[in-house]
Amino acid sequence: MLVKSKIKYIQSLGQKKNRDEACVFIAEGPKIVSELLETDKTEQIEIYAVKDWIIENEKLLAKSTVIEITEEDLEKISQLKTPNKVLAIINQFATAGTIEAKGKLTLALCGIQDPGNLGTIIRIADWFGIEQVVCSKDSADVYNPKVIQSTMGSIARVNVFYTELEEWLAGQKGINIYATVLDGQDVSQIKKIEQGIILIGNESKGISPGILKLANARITIPQKGKAESLNAGVATGIVLSHLT
Repeated sequence: MLVKSKIKYIQSLGQKKNRDEACVFIAEGPKIVSELLETDKTEQIEIYAVKDWIIENEKLLAKSTVIEITEEDLEKISQLKTPNKVLAIINQFATAGTIEAKGKLTLALCGIQDPGNLGTIIRIADWFGIEQVVCSKDSADVYNPKVIQSTMGSIARVNVFYTELEEWLAGQKGINIYATVLDGQDVSQIKKIEQGIILIGNESKGISPGILKLANARITIPQKGKAESLNAGVATGIVLSHLT
């Protein structure tokens, strides 16, 4: 049985300031935890799991500190409405250094604030083979439990950076920057690209004026119905399906 101090600590990791102080994040559920344990990117700290999950995943746990817990304890520490067998506390990934955009496709997110949208976009990036996502500093925290869950394990394969986006984009010489807007060129008419930065804007406000002026191409998904807008994750998937 977990002591109260340990339960309180794990619960506190639902808050960004506590995650950042400890430099860790929470991952939950068999699929996500297994994928994270299988990648070299992950440095795990502690795993809390029910007995049957531990037995089934014994080969993955050689380098982990594993604590067997009851379903009751899992409910106390979980961030989910329906806890699912395992919770892991994992070191945040190192993202220091230069963000290199040459020779690859990069997603740049301007103020994506919904955790579910951010997680979905990371998962979509993984699907299309995009290895990095660059976020403005006012975007949702990648280590928010809702983001981690929405990535469905793709967080293990996509590098996510936070930077002063306008400043970073201004320094990307010789690389096309594609801004997704309402009045751009039909994305289905653009040739496939192997290098470039694709800008996705805030769910309600779009791309900020200062960042938008740095784009040298404006692209759109033609509207046929009467919906006011598309979900940011859905729009990202459609755009990438045409450009990649």
